[in-house]
Amino acid sequence: MSADEVLEALETVSYRRFADWRNTPVPRITAGVYTIWDKQRFIYVGMSGRGMVTNDVVATDEPTKAKGLWTRLNSHASGRRSGDQFCVYVCDRFVVPALTSEQQTQIGEGVLSLDALTRKYIHNNLAYRYVTLDNGAAAFELERAVQRGALTVGKPLLNPL
Repeated sequence: MSADEVLEALETVSYRRFADWRNTPVPRITAGVYTIWDKQRFIYVGMSGRGMVTNDVVATDEPTKAKGLWTRLNSHASGRRSGDQFCVYVCDRFVVPALTSEQQTQIGEGVLSLDALTRKYIHNNLAYRYVTLDNGAAAFELERAVQRGALTVGKPLLNPL
């Protein structure tokens, strides 16, 4: 794919809903870049597989163990904020501002979980597009370009550069 085709794919191909994560076609071992959308609103760009090289993607010795793009998107789909900056952003920007006083009390009592609310928000509202790449260096470079506004929709809401 040309650079223009890769950018177009991150912006215009059919997206996949996080609600359908269990049926994802994302390869289990690959470097790549993904964009996350709330309907037509571009909210986030990310990458995974920074240390991966072409041999990791093509000739892995552990085909059943996920590595790279799949593991990153799976982490986002979980809604768990610990170790996942995207989930922290979603919680801070979309979940917390919408909390009712009753929900705040339930969170304080340990009856309700912010992680569960974040997961619910992600699954009910967000979708992703992705491209696979030969190596992590290319993925990192592409992620930075998209953060700087390489897509026609401009910079992502949550993590622009």
